[in-house]
Amino acid sequence: MSLEEKYIIITEDEEDEEEEEDIQEAATSVVGRVIKDAVDQIVAQQKEEAGAQYKMRNITWMRCTDFSIGRGLLQIEDYMKTWELHESWLHWSNYLNKQELQYSTRYYYRVRWSIPTCRKPIPRATACVYFVIEISKIKPKTLPIEVFFVVETNKLVHRPGKTRFKEKWLKDIIESKIVMMETVDF
Repeated sequence: MSLEEKYIIITEDEEDEEEEEDIQEAATSVVGRVIKDAVDQIVAQQKEEAGAQYKMRNITWMRCTDFSIGRGLLQIEDYMKTWELHESWLHWSNYLNKQELQYSTRYYYRVRWSIPTCRKPIPRATACVYFVIEISKIKPKTLPIEVFFVVETNKLVHRPGKTRFKEKWLKDIIESKIVMMETVDF
């Protein structure tokens, strides 16, 4: 092998090494940008999710001294307006009864929900939400009334301002009642 051939082989090897280094630098640069973009997207998404947390809606409830059965019903109506329900839902609210306890008095209300349509103005089933307004006998009368509600067929007690009401709860109750009625032969 001549000296010239050795020089060409050595030069080609150096060029290959330089080419490999260039490729490696380019690959490192691309990978670095991809990782940076991914991290930026994750951080942006986390900020968006943190800012998008649902704010619980509530109303200002009346004081115990201002309570009457009719005003309680009006306050329940006002509170239900904060719920995110489709406009096709209709309801009917009524007072049920009063229960005297040792340290408080409880007033019970029922709200029946349904979706009547032109084809079926009388709904096949309804879903109820039961409200309880509690007036303390031992706390100062200037404090607001205590309110909680239970959705029919559920045992979980919800408090206004602490729970986000979901339209799906009403739909599930109505669907389950319709399925059950279809299994019964009259």
